[in-house]
Formats: sequence, structure tokens, C-alpha cells
Amino acid sequence: MFPKQPVIYQINAWAWLTYLESKHRSKFDLGSIPSSEWDALKDIHIDGVWFMGVWARSPAGRKISIENPDLNRNYRAILPDFSEADVSGSPYSIRSYDVEPRLGGRKALAIARQELASRGLSLLLDFVPNHVAPDHSWLTEHPNFFVQGDAESLRADSKAFFEVDGAIMARGRDPFFPPWPDTAQLNAFDPGLRSAAVATLNDIASQCDGVRCDMAMLMLNKVFAGTWAGRVNSASTSEYWTDVINSVHKQHPGSRSLPRHIGISSGN
Repeated sequence: MFPKQPVIYQINAWAWLTYLESKHRSKFDLGSIPSSEWDALKDIHIDGVWFMGVWARSPAGRKISIENPDLNRNYRAILPDFSEADVSGSPYSIRSYDVEPRLGGRKALAIARQELASRGLSLLLDFVPNHVAPDHSWLTEHPNFFVQGDAESLRADSKAFFEVDGAIMARGRDPFFPPWPDTAQLNAFDPGLRSAAVATLNDIASQCDGVRCDMAMLMLNKVFAGTWAGRVNSASTSEYWTDVINSVHKQHPGSRSLPRHIGISSGN
């Protein structure tokens, strides 16, 4: 369990493995990292590690990143020998909540959690409630989970909408910024989506000690209704986070809300 004010250390899991492989001149996944590296985390006096970016990356999202001219300029400015192999895709363009094969899959993550626990450290993982990747299975299996447009929407703003199997879907966004091109916008007011979010969070919570919820404010009724006015049905009578967190706590009764942000600690 976390103390009242935990010190959490963020690690970009993909980048960390790349660094360790270069350092040790050997291939690793999260289940085969040398003990000395776990010991080094304990030595910095933290309470837990947030592994950012463990979920399956989107091939569609990666393609969008590779073809983005602005990103390409940035890549080449940072890496003079840049190649497409250097692009892993955004960790927040999630194709599925399965542990990325590059990181070793679910078994490797479980080993990493054990390594942390043996040193008194907790593990946090991400949940992104606002959006998924444009090739997530929900787009074809549950199109009602998403904010949708029409042919005119697509014609008027192809950066904000895209087509999937004849349906026009909105790209994920924050109301103060342009749409994220490698995402599809989930509908916070859809009951089916809320149930799916609960199932997803319960599975995530079984693999870690706490959940960091990305862009949590975008799913608040007032914010969501303001962002998508005219695109979604009237606001739910209950808040997304009230429904979702309460439901997850029923399956994980030892859990608690994490301080200063919307999150859950699995209590496992």
C-alpha cells in the first residue's frame, strides 16, 4: 500500500529497456532485467514506480507518427542517424490493454512487479479513459462506444474525424488543443463504454498496485459535454469516475483513491 503522500518515480518502459540493452550489451524484457537495476531503484528512496507505456502500441498510430512531417523534423533534429525503426509510436495510442510484446508480455510484467515488491516498491500502470488507438478492436465491435460524426464532418475537418468501416469517428481531443491524430474519441456518456472501462480497469488493477489515469478531467460530465456539445446525447446523471471507481473498488475492496489525482490502488 502507498503512504499518504507517496513518491512515485516515472519510467518510460520502452526507452528504459533500450537504455539498459545499450548499457549491458544484451537483450532484455521486463522479466529479465538485472537485479542491480532493480536495486538501483530502491536506492533512490521512492515508494513506487510508474511504468509508462507498457500497453500494446498501435501500428496505425506508428504509421501516423512516421508520416507526420512536423514529427519527422523533430526526429531528425534529435537523431542525425534517424530511421523509421526508431519510431515506436505513442504510448497513449493504445491498441489494446495487453502488455506490449517488446516488453515481454503479461508474464514479464508480473516478474517486474515481483522484483519491485521484494524491494518494498509498488507498481503503477496507465489507464487512458478518453481515447484509444484508431485500430482498437472496439471501433468495429462497439462503434457506439465512440463519439461519431457524419460525412459532412469528415469533409469539413479531416483532421478531427476519420472513417472506419463506413462509420465516421471523432479523433480524441482536449477542448483547448487540436485533435490527436493517432486516437479515436470515446463517449463518456455511453453506458456500454463505462462497463467496458470497468472491465479494463479491473484487469489492469490485477497486474499492479495503482492506476494512473491519463487526462482524467476530460471525462468529467461538464468538461465532456462542453467539448462534444451536439455530438453526444444528454449528460449522464452520474459522473464517469464515480461509476467506474466505485465499480472497480467492489472487485478490489482493499483499494483506495490515490492522493492528488484520480486513480485507484488495487490493494493486491
